[in-house]
Amino acid sequence: MSPELITTLSLCRNLPSPPTVAMRIIQLAQDPEADIATVADVIALDTALSARMMRIANSPLYASRRRIENLGQALTMLGLNATLQLALGFSLFQALREGGHESRLLEATWRRSILAALAARFLGQNCGIRRIEELMLAGLLQDIGILALLQIRPDSYSPLLATASSNDELLALERSALDCSHADVGAQLCDQWELPRYLVDAIAHSEPPAEPADLFQRCVALSGCVAEIWLGDDADRARTHALQRVHNALGMDSARFEAVLRQIDQMLPELSALFDLPPPSPARLNYLLEHAAELMTLRNLRELQDASLARQRADDFEAMARQLSEQTHLDALTGVLNRRQLHVVLEQEFNRSSQLENPLSIAFIDLDDFKKINDLHGHLAGDQVLQAFAEKLKGQLRSSDTVARFGGEEFVVIFPATTEQLALQIVRRVLLAIADTPMGGTGEVPLHVTFSAGIATHGDYERFADVRELLKAADDVLYRAKALGRNRVSARAPHSAAC
Repeated sequence: MSPELITTLSLCRNLPSPPTVAMRIIQLAQDPEADIATVADVIALDTALSARMMRIANSPLYASRRRIENLGQALTMLGLNATLQLALGFSLFQALREGGHESRLLEATWRRSILAALAARFLGQNCGIRRIEELMLAGLLQDIGILALLQIRPDSYSPLLATASSNDELLALERSALDCSHADVGAQLCDQWELPRYLVDAIAHSEPPAEPADLFQRCVALSGCVAEIWLGDDADRARTHALQRVHNALGMDSARFEAVLRQIDQMLPELSALFDLPPPSPARLNYLLEHAAELMTLRNLRELQDASLARQRADDFEAMARQLSEQTHLDALTGVLNRRQLHVVLEQEFNRSSQLENPLSIAFIDLDDFKKINDLHGHLAGDQVLQAFAEKLKGQLRSSDTVARFGGEEFVVIFPATTEQLALQIVRRVLLAIADTPMGGTGEVPLHVTFSAGIATHGDYERFADVRELLKAADDVLYRAKALGRNRVSARAPHSAAC
């Protein structure tokens, strides 16, 4: 790139710089000490960004077992790394889009960026790369050099961009006229913005002729030619070209490549909606997939069987790994969170409560006279009662509440952003429902149980130093409830009577 172009780019005042929120997220992405609570505070300053993060947490891209109802839940579910990368992508994309004039050329660039983001994600995922959010961000921003050139050289670059019938032709025209490509310009711009190094390098290596040695960069470089399947005039030719490059660079056969195309097609409307862009028409891809399906029937049956078996084994191993990961967080008998994971979740909610100044209530629950059930009916019957109780308890609570087994017949319920009075009402209602429902039985004799519960709240009329003090407070109230005769719920506040 010429020194003149570098100087022009650095002095350009028309091209938008990252907004305040994006700059803070960039700093957090480079800070190894950053935590989810700090990131949540920054994102909460931008209502549009907060809404997008909640939408993506509830989208099929990150399918959750329960509905995400607030920003804290969304960021906790996504995790720190995914939150930083996705928030950075949303904020930069919006800033760049608002900074550019609306035109057919820009709309085509935005659409290619969305397709490239998905292509980079699913190519990398197919190759075993776990940094999918970084892949999506690099794919999304790899063409920002086009926007930069449109802003700093609108008279000469707009006709050049409009003339090019393909990305390869655009690169040839750029190198002839500018002695560099839009990838070079984009990398230079991101370097000036002090974006993470992996982004600068991925954008710099996103265009041919050189094939990056790094697998991450290869997936980003290939994402553009995959995007052309939806955008070029000749879809069949674009597919053949993309398949050849993907096969040469990643060793991916046509069956795996078609699976990637299906994943992109499935998620494209969702991601387009998150960025407020209309998705391309699916008619072209439907034709390609139908054509590919016809070709697949002509393949050697043994190869298909072997490939299917290999994929099935991979899926089985992945499912097993996911199941083992979940089991480390759950109590083996009841299926609710175990004690170790309780402390993790409670610590997160406690910190969030302190940061946002929202009340956090917990209920310490102990089944009444549970030892008698084991003594009279046996431990198997006792286990059955614990399982039924945990299931009934979960069913009576809100989706935002969390249940954990503390040990033996003791359970803890976490009520985020909930006052002591509301928590008291909920647990009293649960007590009535539990008492009316058999929790098992031997022969024709149903087993009914009751429980005693103590409730303490961080942030209503008192604040606790840490999670340990909050748990101890609820435990103290529980024993007060038991001393008053069991089958009752007591709260720590002086005005809360037991029932």
